[in-house]
Amino acid sequence: MKVLIVNNMAPFVWGGAEELAAHLQKNLVIAGHQAEILRIPFQWEPAARIPSQMLMVRAFELWNVDHVIALKFPAYLIRHPKKTLWLLHQYRQAYDLYDTGQSNLPPGAAGLELQTLIRHADQESFAESRHIFSNSEVTRQRLLKYNGFDAEVLLPPINDPELFPGGEPGDYIFAGGRVNGMKRQHLLLEALAQADKRVKLLIAGPPDRPDDAASLREAVERFGLADRVRLDLRFLPREVYAGYVNRAAAVAYLPYDEDSLGYVAMEAATAAKALITTADSGGILGLVKQEYTGWVAHPSADDLARAMEAVFENAARAKMYGQSARALWENMKINWPDTVEALLR
Repeated sequence: MKVLIVNNMAPFVWGGAEELAAHLQKNLVIAGHQAEILRIPFQWEPAARIPSQMLMVRAFELWNVDHVIALKFPAYLIRHPKKTLWLLHQYRQAYDLYDTGQSNLPPGAAGLELQTLIRHADQESFAESRHIFSNSEVTRQRLLKYNGFDAEVLLPPINDPELFPGGEPGDYIFAGGRVNGMKRQHLLLEALAQADKRVKLLIAGPPDRPDDAASLREAVERFGLADRVRLDLRFLPREVYAGYVNRAAAVAYLPYDEDSLGYVAMEAATAAKALITTADSGGILGLVKQEYTGWVAHPSADDLARAMEAVFENAARAKMYGQSARALWENMKINWPDTVEALLR
């Protein structure tokens, strides 16, 4: 079967969705199919340009393709008689982020018109899809609430578990992944400034924008944390990233209302590392259970500081939480062969 994976792309930005598409392609090939990825450029700023990009995707005419698997807005607007959605998220600025005032859509009638356009296009695309899967229960519930479509939850597998055997804990908490305001690395720095001096932090990953890196460096200087924080702000070789996870005392990941469990959390659980997150971090709460696999703090610097201190107060407890995280992840029995089979139904 010739399978086309359709996803968005922003030049020089690579994150979890891009990793998912690449490994989906790899595992489709392993399963005996021909597979390619169509990466569609999408720029959400300024918001007024979104409609023309939606129209571009909708106008594509595919040939020589047996099955399409589409992942995100506006990529999933593409037409094909055998289209499956593995929904990573809608354009949230037209949905829940619009409701909470965190949208990039303009205020007033112009923003409402854009929101209506996006939602109507989504409804049409969802209705014409043969199957809709979601990457988490959070995404499923959002789709059901705003669009009235149900989805089957299909959690993404970890891509290379052999890189995450774990190891003896070091003297730092690791925070990995893309660096931006929604991932809230800045909150970790605010918390560290209030935490005991023995707590150290390693933040590593590619910044979305130069300003994202600059703001973290400024915060380290402002809080006087240079001797307790290491910033490795770049696109990391996979082995370097895995080494940071395997040698960590715990792994912190606190995005705002993220859709999925998050690769950072899944990889940390594979490595048997205790997890730290916040109560408003969304899908990751499927793996982080308070005082079982880690700590769920309120999204405030003082409460997060207490959670970070707890990692070093009792090393045996942190190790036990990490073992529980690994067991919870393994009990989910998520693997690529079953995932590929489901997507091609």
